[in-house]
Amino acid sequence: MFKRTSNLKSNNYKAHLALLLANIIYALNYGWAKDVMQGGYLEPFAFILLRAIGATLLFWLVSFFFWEKVDKKDKIKLLLCGVFGVAANQLLFFKGLDQTTRINASIIMVASPIIVALLSAIIIKEKPSLYRIVGILLGLTGACIIILQGNSSREGASLLGNILIILNATSYGLYLVLVKPLMKKYSPITVIKWVFTFGLAIVTPFGLTEVNTIVWEMPFDIVLKVGFVIVFTTFFTYLFNIYGVKRVSPTVVSSYIYLQPILTSLIAAFSGTETITSLMVISSIVIFIGVYLVSKP
Repeated sequence: MFKRTSNLKSNNYKAHLALLLANIIYALNYGWAKDVMQGGYLEPFAFILLRAIGATLLFWLVSFFFWEKVDKKDKIKLLLCGVFGVAANQLLFFKGLDQTTRINASIIMVASPIIVALLSAIIIKEKPSLYRIVGILLGLTGACIIILQGNSSREGASLLGNILIILNATSYGLYLVLVKPLMKKYSPITVIKWVFTFGLAIVTPFGLTEVNTIVWEMPFDIVLKVGFVIVFTTFFTYLFNIYGVKRVSPTVVSSYIYLQPILTSLIAAFSGTETITSLMVISSIVIFIGVYLVSKP
């Protein structure tokens, strides 16, 4: 009994470490992915195509060590997960990030747990508590403040970019609701392999429209940043998050996204690329309170 409890605690520590690493990678991704696109080396859709191709190949390679047959009826569910978890999610995120600031994007993404709670209430009829309802309203209010801030003259932020990021968060929230039952039936590698396979098929037509704009002669630092997005931001973060979902509750997993605005803001501020405004701080506090209430039992 003692040994089983110790193993469980050990797995929980590993899960928390995996989730922490995933969110540190996400925080770095906001700035580095934006550097590649702003430099004119890769347009958003072309970047996503390279990212999806690289990650799909890696997932298939790893899956040969964990081969598992998937029921035909579940292929439709995996297709939907590919639509919302890879295609719409990444197309909206990269296009939005290209038209707004990295700090805005990271703060808006904190609304994801709130969106998940809202979609869970609609799709799987999960009855929301009073805390959750108040939390959803507060979180959406904070996100709206950031979105509308795109109307200001602050360089790099736009209303369209902020809206695309919130649509991205909604798409990913829907994916989390849809993928939950599949995670109970299949191994994480099997699920992600098929999610990315279907997602790649969908993003390919979009990516092909911008392939001719790719500047293949990139500086070494840009090549490293592109490689980082493909290998770490896509491949490893999906694995880290799945590892976490398998071992701790979804509420714990979603709570780690709270770190992203803080980490992203610190990275951007220390690098001197962006400044932190008082309105952004207030919006962050409102969103954090909202998500805390949503996560409260």
